[in-house]
Amino acid sequence: MGLYEKAMWQFDEGITGLFGQWNAWTTGIATFLVVFLSYQLFARRDPDTHPLLLARQAQPSPVRQEGESSVYRSHSSPHGMPLNSGLNVKEPGAAKWFRGRDGDLRDVWRQAVRGASEADKPVGKGKILTVLGDDKATEHQLDDVTRQINLIGKHIADQGGARVAIYLPNSVEFMAILFACAFHNLEAILIPFDQSDEAVITMLRRSAADTVVALPGSFPFETVFKSYPSLRQLIWVVDEGNRHLDWNEVPQGVGGSVNVATWQDIVQESPADAGKELPPVEGQSEPQDVTIFWQSKPGVMEEMVRFTSPNFVSAIAAQLFAIPQSQRMGPSDLFLPADALTNIYTLVLTLTALYSNASVAFNSSTSDEMDLSLATRGIAPTVVVASPKGLLKTHGETKRRVGSFLASKIHWLQTRTLTQSGVMPVASFLTSYNDSARPAIGRTPGKLRLVYTAERAGCGTPPLSSAVLSDLRIYLGARVVYALTAAKVAGAVSQTQFYDYRVHEDKCSHFGPPVTCTEIFLRDSGAHKITDEKAVGERRQARAPADGQAALQLGLDPVGLLVHLPAALVAALVDGVHGRAQEQPDGLVDVGLGGHRGQGELGERLGDSHNGLELTHGDGDGRARVGLDLRGMYLSANGDEVRGELLRGCFAETWGTPAE
Repeated sequence: MGLYEKAMWQFDEGITGLFGQWNAWTTGIATFLVVFLSYQLFARRDPDTHPLLLARQAQPSPVRQEGESSVYRSHSSPHGMPLNSGLNVKEPGAAKWFRGRDGDLRDVWRQAVRGASEADKPVGKGKILTVLGDDKATEHQLDDVTRQINLIGKHIADQGGARVAIYLPNSVEFMAILFACAFHNLEAILIPFDQSDEAVITMLRRSAADTVVALPGSFPFETVFKSYPSLRQLIWVVDEGNRHLDWNEVPQGVGGSVNVATWQDIVQESPADAGKELPPVEGQSEPQDVTIFWQSKPGVMEEMVRFTSPNFVSAIAAQLFAIPQSQRMGPSDLFLPADALTNIYTLVLTLTALYSNASVAFNSSTSDEMDLSLATRGIAPTVVVASPKGLLKTHGETKRRVGSFLASKIHWLQTRTLTQSGVMPVASFLTSYNDSARPAIGRTPGKLRLVYTAERAGCGTPPLSSAVLSDLRIYLGARVVYALTAAKVAGAVSQTQFYDYRVHEDKCSHFGPPVTCTEIFLRDSGAHKITDEKAVGERRQARAPADGQAALQLGLDPVGLLVHLPAALVAALVDGVHGRAQEQPDGLVDVGLGGHRGQGELGERLGDSHNGLELTHGDGDGRARVGLDLRGMYLSANGDEVRGELLRGCFAETWGTPAE
């Protein structure tokens, strides 16, 4: 028997033996193997981003100064290039290679009215909606809002107003008066809504407001005038059901010292053709500042911070670059701010949505404790900014509904897909079992694709762990971006990347890499020194200038503002995202000029420290909670001491919680 015949005989004998012993168990095993291999072959998806991009989210500088760590930047603003300072606004017909202007708040509204375009061809405009209840959403024409911006701004300016306090819930009028201040050289003052009479009077007095725009019934006019006689104008924003009443009357004793008008009367009594065109770009002056009140904890006075228009545009540009180009907001998106617009991060994201020509919906019933199901009634948003409290409430209610054995195992499989495969779970027959337990977001569930939320530094915001963020991605079917915000930084100091789904054992999640308008580094402190191998530090006690200073304005060009986050060893070098440091009872916030020598009176009083000026601010005995995704850097907090080692790409500590 030849070799060939012998091989064929053995093959035939093997096949005969295999099928001769075939039974139900063999059928089951073979079927399982075929199905498993087919699933692995056809259902496999590449990760949304390369794992190395998650491991190295920030770019360190090649050289570090003595006593400092390397400077970390976003990969979108590498070292050797300027930090992102503006929107690169180009006029119609300008060459593609022409560098545009940084722009200001007025360019945000101009872009919203102009609409998105590709190859100089319009592709769509966004809409502005007001959500009223479960089944009513009113659309506001952009041309009508432009007319309101012009008429209201002109009315306030003609009456001698200069500093306009906005005391409104989330609404189209809130945004209109903000843009009216930008176009008519007025300073906007954003007062958090639904405050006590004493708090409102205090904020008006501190900001020296002469004009107030408010809702009837929410603003204590008579009480305010008795305690704050500097008020000169009051504009009521009256809803449709109360417009038949006379709102121009003033309380007894006020007399003619306060000019009272209603928003609707100013608009309706003006000529029909008035205010339809925006002022031209040529010859326009620099817009006035925007003042906000940073609310920290109950019983603590709000911190008043003033931001310039360049602060806002650099923060808006940073948000545009923080999202992959294919996933950025556009005319097909509906953006919902489910947190108060007086929150600087929410406001910056809303301005980003308008500049991106996304539709924007306003719901006046916003609260930091409202869950997403209630906040999104009546619409189907695709992008939402919500508070950590609201997300934790949504997470807790949903987690209770998926507590059964089968539901928990399905959730485990989805979590594994998210964290191990690096892709968002897709809907399938198996995962449909948990659909009834998921929160109902909007009128059309499944539309939501992106959720923003932020930690407010020093405000006692409940922390979100990476496990909670992972659960929210599965429950909502949307990606979640978690940011760190601070009082004197417009927008975010840092935020997690769009495709970062990793889960760690930490109690608090990190906050991702710096945005494109910031850079971050660590400094020596006390006996703890930074070396090439590790970064070690401790918190510093409060110090203030010898004679103090009520307000400190630092004009920065080209490096930016160095902001030391309270009770932390982190500093953010911000280009264009800065305000004025206000004196507080316990001293000034940490501020420095990175890369600049001391100049003028301030430099003579404070001297030179670390090649820059340095003011420090105490934070009691609190612990700091900050998370920044730095290259190979992991820091943990223990009481007043912060230790760091080269472990993994995450910087984490605690913020604002008293040390036990």
